[in-house]
Amino acid sequence: MSRFSGRNFSADDISIIRQIIDEDPKRSRCKISQLVCEKLGWYKIDGGLKEMSCRVAMLRMQDAGLIKLPSPMKKRPIADIQISDRTNPQMPITQPIHELPEIQIELVDKKTSSLWNEYVQRYHYLGYTSIPGAQLRYIIKINGQIVALLGFGASAWMCEPRDIFIGWSHVKREQNLHLIINNYRFLMLPWVQSKNFASKILSKITKRIAQDWLKKYNYAPVLLETFVDIEKFNGGCYKAANWQKLGETKGRGKLGPKEKTLPIKSIFVLPITKNFRKILTG
Repeated sequence: MSRFSGRNFSADDISIIRQIIDEDPKRSRCKISQLVCEKLGWYKIDGGLKEMSCRVAMLRMQDAGLIKLPSPMKKRPIADIQISDRTNPQMPITQPIHELPEIQIELVDKKTSSLWNEYVQRYHYLGYTSIPGAQLRYIIKINGQIVALLGFGASAWMCEPRDIFIGWSHVKREQNLHLIINNYRFLMLPWVQSKNFASKILSKITKRIAQDWLKKYNYAPVLLETFVDIEKFNGGCYKAANWQKLGETKGRGKLGPKEKTLPIKSIFVLPITKNFRKILTG
């Protein structure tokens, strides 16, 4: 049994994938992933095929020497984010939080996606990274001026302190992991220096994200998680927004022991449904 993209693949599964690849040498990788999903019954919660996860899984299978994919029909261009004047620094915002205008929250769409990417590439210490799978991104404004950007996506496959906190079995984790989502980016723009503003933004977002996710993906998450680099941040804004610190990572990444050593991070979680534990373990 081998595991890729959060799914176990038996020897028979690998054999089916090889057969689909060999049936037609002219098939594209996209078509192969669709056929594999259909044959193996690999579907998203909303009923769609898990094509992106399947493509990632097959690439890892190829790296492991289990399959041989056809050459890509088109070479995917490497993301080259050009920094432009539209993300130049603005005047500092230093007013006390009670003097600031109402926060405006906007979901990123096709029109604003490249702008979100550019801000994150320019000002976040990790830069921009393409995130596959289900996700929501937000742009935060006051008086029409962008002040912060957030991104939420797939949760970590393994996280011992979180899994102990939930109290679920391995089987229940496989079944219900999609009900946890990860705050993988939170960028307060450097010229925004209003005390407690970051925690206020977090509180606003966490009150609406379940409904936003439900509207887009037809299911609602019940728990949020995030990982804060202890060498750079103390997670104060998460604490102030009532997130609970569970402990620290062991530097193994989202996929567990097989991944290379990474920086140690604090683990924070926030239940967004009262009976989250019952839902995740039931």
